[in-house]
Amino acid sequence: MSKEEMGLRESVAQHGRKPYQKEKPFVVLQYLLKHTDENHVATAYDIIAFLEECGIYAERRSIYRDIDEINRVMWMLENGATMEEAETAIATDEYDSEKTVVYDKSRKGFYVQQRHYDINDIRLLAECVYSAKFIVQGQADRLVNKVICGFVSEKQANTIKHDALLTDRVKTNNKSVLNNISAINEAMSKTLEGQKHEPEKISFKYLEYTIDNLDKPKEGRGGERYIVSPYRLLINDGNYYLMGYDDKYKEIRVYRVDRMADVRFTGEPREGQEAADQTEINKYSQQSFSMFGGNTERVTIRFQNRSMNTVFDRFGRKGAVYLKLDEEHFTITADIKISDQFFTWVCGFGRRAKIISPEPVVKKFEEFLDKIREMY
Repeated sequence: MSKEEMGLRESVAQHGRKPYQKEKPFVVLQYLLKHTDENHVATAYDIIAFLEECGIYAERRSIYRDIDEINRVMWMLENGATMEEAETAIATDEYDSEKTVVYDKSRKGFYVQQRHYDINDIRLLAECVYSAKFIVQGQADRLVNKVICGFVSEKQANTIKHDALLTDRVKTNNKSVLNNISAINEAMSKTLEGQKHEPEKISFKYLEYTIDNLDKPKEGRGGERYIVSPYRLLINDGNYYLMGYDDKYKEIRVYRVDRMADVRFTGEPREGQEAADQTEINKYSQQSFSMFGGNTERVTIRFQNRSMNTVFDRFGRKGAVYLKLDEEHFTITADIKISDQFFTWVCGFGRRAKIISPEPVVKKFEEFLDKIREMY
């Protein structure tokens, strides 16, 4: 709709009450939040055209009044002021930097200015969600699309989602992870719904991968339920872990939250407080390695079957090939950045792992071991 058509529309507008006028400022704000930012503006005519699509009549002058109302209310709420104080403040240029909606004279349009965060803050949050391996892809998409990107304009959101989707991490397939985290937190809580609560044990089934079926992990301990007194939730290398006191082995152990299934409350008081107090949490948060640096090689490594969980955690399914070698061994072939950190990781398996190919990588590993032997 052109400016001339808008002007004509205003001049011939019928007198009397127009529908949805009370809702109009709210709709204007939502439109500006979605479509404008410091780099993108909307004119009064853009806003009027959108309102008309929604069935709401508006004149150009009323858009300016709506934006004044939006700025007054937002300033009042954010500053804990009265409406009168907000009206006085918004009327002066001194408070332009505190207005929610501002007018850009050079571009002749309105936009929402963000003061509490910038685009990099939101991008960081989105990247954290996508890089978290304990969040399934669908939940990550929902959190980024519906929650995090709701704080920026549509154009900014498209940029953020494009950047964040470049992250390539091994993701869990367990859709119950967030529910597990909530249940564990409740079990550890000393208050629930305003009432005193004694931290209690939880029970769950624990899933393990095997070379025979990588798509469907089996239940550990033959399906027996684990009973654990939960003490800490830890995030390490993109995974969520529970540190708890195991009822069966009477010691502190760590469990991957995305491997837990059917988490239940037992109603039994938590045990193992002394052991939990003596545990150095840093040991759990630092047990990871880096494969950055070095040239990428397609490497084949032989492992004993009992190492499957650790290997699967590191490489996942994408780009990795698993083969059953015999009843006791399997091999994995994957793209790996060859570095001392990688060789150190292999050494951690002792005789349970052996680099098979390519030959140049095997030679480099032998040289790495020789250098270590020279120190002793």
